[in-house]
Parts: sequence; structure tokens; C-alpha cells
Amino acid sequence: MSQTVFAPWDDPTQKPLIQFKGVTKRFGDFTAIDNLSLDIFEQEFFALLGPSGCGKTTMMRMLAGFETPTSGTILLSGQDIAPVPPNKRAVNMMFQSYALFPHLSVWDNIAFGLRRGNSSKDEIAQRVEEMLRLTRLEKFSKRKPHQISGGQRQRVALARSLAKAPKLLLLDEPLGALDAKLRQDTQFELMDIQEKTGTTFVIVTHDQEEAMTVASRVAVMDEGRLIQVATPPEIYEAPATVYVADFIGDVNILEGKAHQAGDKVEIAWADGELPIRGTTARTFAPGQTCHFAIRPEKVTISTERPDSANVLRGKVIDIAYLGNLSTYHVRLGNGTMMKAQTANTRRLANRGITWEDDVWLSFTDTAGVLLEH
Repeated sequence: MSQTVFAPWDDPTQKPLIQFKGVTKRFGDFTAIDNLSLDIFEQEFFALLGPSGCGKTTMMRMLAGFETPTSGTILLSGQDIAPVPPNKRAVNMMFQSYALFPHLSVWDNIAFGLRRGNSSKDEIAQRVEEMLRLTRLEKFSKRKPHQISGGQRQRVALARSLAKAPKLLLLDEPLGALDAKLRQDTQFELMDIQEKTGTTFVIVTHDQEEAMTVASRVAVMDEGRLIQVATPPEIYEAPATVYVADFIGDVNILEGKAHQAGDKVEIAWADGELPIRGTTARTFAPGQTCHFAIRPEKVTISTERPDSANVLRGKVIDIAYLGNLSTYHVRLGNGTMMKAQTANTRRLANRGITWEDDVWLSFTDTAGVLLEH
């Protein structure tokens, strides 16, 4: 049975849950968000990704109602949310610090928001129990926040945020306080909970791996603008610009002059080196400056000269051993450094390439991406 692919952004009949329309936000002379338009759909797990100060938290604060746009509109379910105060929006925000009440039990922390509504005692109890089950906290319901771990506190904050069944949950660097192993486990928990509740999640993060793991789509931001909005595989395999290629994962970027014949391009990138051959759907003017981006795992390293569309000669300067992978830093004839990555399927003693070895790097003509800027 074929599974239907979740891609409402490709369906013109789908109405977005959130629409930013030409939104600009200024703080004095500083433009935090610059004429930004974006659609986010129901049940999406949407990631805003970028370096500190790129505007992602400002976008989130505008959705929550803590900031208002200088110009442009933000619609939630087709309604302009500007006149709606934060506590009346079907939006909840989970803060990086979790902001739990230290004197209240886990149970009472989750019930806090519900008690301020007009639910009956029984309805509140039922909903809290449901949230405890969802976040697997039943055993900890009587404990205070200081009596549970960081990961459990994170889940309490999540349960409290979801208790009032918001249409939209905003997560501001929600895993920032957790160690690496716990972060990974919690990412999958978040995805699981998001799927079970069907709530639209918008997460702000500067951690590219986190965005790539949890999100249905990622918006890569820089200086208040959206550089690319796409699914994680598209962002990784087909970055729109050098900035996106460089921001996501590890990448080699070579600059050169393009000479195109049909969908094949030859890039003259260094004196005395053979041109790199690539494939592209873009059109480059003869001699136009272009950038060739290729991921280290798509570069093969060998001690014998291989038969391949692209072959470069160099010397191993450094090896980063990452357990399952090794990354070789290779200096080419003109001094350019390139990385090649191999999976460590064999034990250490059987690997044939070491420091200072002369090696060949090779890759196919479809392995890299040609970018204009």
C-alpha cells in the first residue's frame, strides 16, 4: 500500500494555517525582518533555521503576539492576528527555559493553564492525565520540577503547552539545555508527539541537524530574509545558494568560470588543474563565475588513479575519525583543501590510507551542485 506523501505546500487547493504577507519588523534603525512572505500549513513541523540575529525569534514572537509587525500582515486560519492579544490566540509558546513553577507538582504545572479557562474539574483531570500519558510522565506526576531530570522537565513544558490544544505551538530552541544524546532521543519524541496530536509545530533553532531531523520543511534565514524554504532533502541535495550549501552540513565549495554545453558544464577552477565537469538545469553565460558545491560523502578517495568524470590529485593532511565515518582533509596541488568522507566498515588496522599519503579524489558529473552566488 503506498503511503500518501505529506506535502500540502505542493497542493494549490490547500489553505495555509499561517501566512506572512510582506512582513517587515524594525527596531529603531535595525531591520530584523525584511519584507518577508511565507506560508506554513496545518500539521507541519516547520523549522526556522539560521545564525543568531537572523530574525527567526522575532518571527516567532510576532506569531505569539509579543511583537507587532512594522508593516505587512500575519494571518492565522485566514484571520489577521494583529488585533488579537497573545492570551486570546490559538497559539502557545514553549520557552527555552521551560518556565515551570518550582513550587507546583508536574500534575499542577500541566493543569495551570487549563484552570484559568472554563473547564470543569473532571475535564481538567482527564486532559492532564492524557498529557501525562502522551509525554510518558505518569510516574512523575507528584514530583516537583527540581526532582526530575532536564529531559523530563522539557516534556512537562511540552505537556503544559499542548494541554489547551493550541492550533499552533511555537518552540524556541526547545532542546538547547539538553546534552547531545538526550537531544537526539527528544527530537524523535517531539516528532512522535507532533504526529499524535496533529498540532502545527514551528521550531526555532540554530542547530542544522535538529532542523533536518524533525522538520517537514526548513526555512534557512539570514539577516531577516528567507534564503530558501524547502524539505530537508531538497535543502541538503539542492541548496539554492552558497550560503545554504555552507550552512547545512559539511561541504566543499570550489569557485571557477563556467563553460556550458547543454546541461553539462566545465568549470575552469585552477591553473594547471583539469576542469571540473558538472551537470545543471541552470544556464550560465560563457565565463560566468560559478560555485561548485559537493558533499564530502560524494567524493571518493583512493590510492590508485580511478576512471571517473572528475579526478583530482592531492595529499592527506588530516584525518578526522568519527567512529562510523572518517573525513580525510586533502590538499590539492594548488593548495585548495578538500574533504572526502568514507564509511568505516572495516576495522582500523585494515584501512589503506593514512597521513601524508598521495591520493586521488574522484566524483561523478552529477555529484555536485552548480550555484551562481
